[in-house]
Amino acid sequence: MEYRTLGSTGLRVSALGYGASPLGGVFGAIDAAEGVRAVRTALDLGVNFIDVSPFYGATGAETVLGRALRGVDRSSYLLATKVGRYGEAEFDFSARRVVRSVDESLGRLGCEYVDLIQCHDVEFGDLRQVVEETVPALERLRETGKVRLVGVTGYPLEALAHVADRARVDTVLSYCRYTLLDRELLRWTPRFHRRGIGVINASPLAMGLLAGSGTPAWHPAPARLREHARRVARLCRRRGVDIARVALRFAAAPPEFATTVVGSASADEMTRNVRWALEPVDEDLLDEIEALVSPVLNASWPTGRPENSDPR
Repeated sequence: MEYRTLGSTGLRVSALGYGASPLGGVFGAIDAAEGVRAVRTALDLGVNFIDVSPFYGATGAETVLGRALRGVDRSSYLLATKVGRYGEAEFDFSARRVVRSVDESLGRLGCEYVDLIQCHDVEFGDLRQVVEETVPALERLRETGKVRLVGVTGYPLEALAHVADRARVDTVLSYCRYTLLDRELLRWTPRFHRRGIGVINASPLAMGLLAGSGTPAWHPAPARLREHARRVARLCRRRGVDIARVALRFAAAPPEFATTVVGSASADEMTRNVRWALEPVDEDLLDEIEALVSPVLNASWPTGRPENSDPR
């Protein structure tokens, strides 16, 4: 496993992180015991960064993850969870709620502290409140020892930059913004690095667009982007390569990202993911994919409050 420094924190994190959302059944029903094995397998393979949220599976992911981490040396991994989002349309970034949320998460996770607490999908909230109320409340929790670092997450990069420019945060996490279809996160990374902020890349398979198994019905990507993803999958099949392998290696490669987070509730899939993230990919195939996706490269979709979405 390759390890990189997380911003200016001095902490070293695995280039591939474990995303625990599948443990909450976000992508389909799971076997909880197999989910526990998936987490343990990731740890055994050198993955030391784990990301979860109470939103994933309505606290289900945190509960299963807590089972998986029981008895594991707490110093062997860095644990990140989130506050502020609790349902599809349930957001509360008030100081009172996020402080209570941390205690609730600690109980489900069976830990005395989390290494990184993150404001979840800030584009759905009032950014001024996040800057002036939410982050300061989490900063005060840092003094209690319940959290070590504070971060923000979301899809629109301008919303993340808005908060990062005005509040003391250690990390930013964005999803689906550095993939075979979108490179915007890498373009914004120097701006975050100038502030000593670690950048976390999540969802290298673009929430299933690049998984090769069909796009989930709920996916927000426009039809044209979905069609180009299908074309990439067909190209990879013709070349005898799994599109997920290409997508994962591509997303995890830039050293500018502290870690790239991918999840699975299967031990075998996590073994495969770690191997794929570290294996080189045929450069000629990447050139063909680049040409194929050029008409839709960096296409995005609106999410959150209209005033917080990136310009399209």
